[in-house]
Amino acid sequence: MKQHVPVSTIMSKNVVKITLTDNLTKAESLFKKHNIRHIPVVEGNKILGILSYTDLLRISFADAVDDEEVVDVTVYNMFTIEQVMSKNLVKVSPDTTIKETAEILASREFHALPVCEGDLLVGIVTTTDLIQYLIDQY
Repeated sequence: MKQHVPVSTIMSKNVVKITLTDNLTKAESLFKKHNIRHIPVVEGNKILGILSYTDLLRISFADAVDDEEVVDVTVYNMFTIEQVMSKNLVKVSPDTTIKETAEILASREFHALPVCEGDLLVGIVTTTDLIQYLIDQY
C-alpha cells in the first residue's frame, strides 16, 4: 500500500455547507438530497462546526420517516443549528496523510473530519472515503 499519501487526494472538495442562520429543516433536506451524513457549518469559508445526520436523529424521529417526507418541523423549530452541531472539532490539513486521518477516525466516535487550511474549510473526508480508498488499492 502507498505510504504518505495526503488526504487531499481522497477528500470531497465540493462540500455541501450550511450556516448558523440556516435551519434544521434545510439541513435535513440537504442530507437527503445529496445522500450525505455530515454537513460542515461555516461562516463564509470559516469552519464553525459540523452537523451530522445522527445529530438530527437524536432530536427527532427522522429515521422513522421515509426519504420523500419531511419530519414535522415543530421538532426542528425547537433547536438551532448551533445548539445541535458539534463545535469542538478535530480538523486535518490537506497534507495530513491518509494513514494519520484513518488513525484519528479509528480512535474517535465520529465518521467525518473537516479538511482545513487554518480555519478555512477546503474539504471533508469520511470513513466512506477511507473505505473506498482501501478498496481501490486491491
